[in-house]
Amino acid sequence: MKLPVVNAQGKELRSLEVDDSVFGIEPNHAVLHQAFITQRNNQRAGTANTKTRGMVQGSTRKVRMQKYTGRARHGSIRAPIYVGGGIVFGPQPRDFGLAINKKMRRLAIRSALSGKVADGQLIVIDELAFKAPRTKEMLGILRKVGIERSALIVTGQADRSVLASARNIHKTKVLPAAYLNVGDMLNHAHVLMTEEAVKVAEGLWGSKPADGRRAAKPAAGAPAPEQARPSARRRAKAEAPPAEPEPAKAQAASEAPAAPKARARARTAKPAEEPAPPRRGSGQAPRPARRVKAAAKPPAEEAPKPRRRTKKSEEPG
Repeated sequence: MKLPVVNAQGKELRSLEVDDSVFGIEPNHAVLHQAFITQRNNQRAGTANTKTRGMVQGSTRKVRMQKYTGRARHGSIRAPIYVGGGIVFGPQPRDFGLAINKKMRRLAIRSALSGKVADGQLIVIDELAFKAPRTKEMLGILRKVGIERSALIVTGQADRSVLASARNIHKTKVLPAAYLNVGDMLNHAHVLMTEEAVKVAEGLWGSKPADGRRAAKPAAGAPAPEQARPSARRRAKAEAPPAEPEPAKAQAASEAPAAPKARARARTAKPAEEPAPPRRGSGQAPRPARRVKAAAKPPAEEAPKPRRRTKKSEEPG
């Protein structure tokens, strides 16, 4: 895909070959909408706050007696019905932040750029160079390239002179290409990009890597990159033969008495345990089962004899 490149006078100089995956895709309006809403919500501070009737200062005394006044019953002067009372269902501090997947955010940026190209609202200029910040010069450039409404100026890198020249122009914003976002592109009618900004955008969101932006993946079967050469000191240490121990020191080390810790471990070592009895099925006779004496049963308690009922005549007088 090719885009015309104009100069500061508005004359077309040449055509620039751009990446179709960034400037020539079919815009995904659903993803654009989701990315725009996410960006707007993440910009909200969420600090709005109101006081309920429990937070407002005021007396806790009952306003008037419950009955016999002929008026409505009230229990607190901090009730929402009174002036200066609490607020019912008022806003409270909260987090409005939303999240979006990285692939969706990248697709939204490509969709916005492609939509601007399709609508003829993306203009590529060769460069924006100012000897000193001049708002009048920037305004003249915008008029000559055909921008009459709001404009988003995108540069390759942060440029203070361009920023100072455009900050006093109404509905005009300057951004480096790395900070390009969906919200600013949709809020401005035109996008003015330099050639350097186009290359940076292709390196960030396209299939063509920009210079110094992404390292190209090695092809299959390509030789591995050479590793850094070790220092001379490490090479000498690796090539040197291992030092042999002196005979006197080796003999002294072999005849040296055991260390105190080794002697202490030898004194506290446990004696060897007896071998465990053979398991069943190993060919040897199993051990006889141990007999367990049956516990003696406790003597049964005799049930109480029923009491004999006596007649009234037999009861003592």
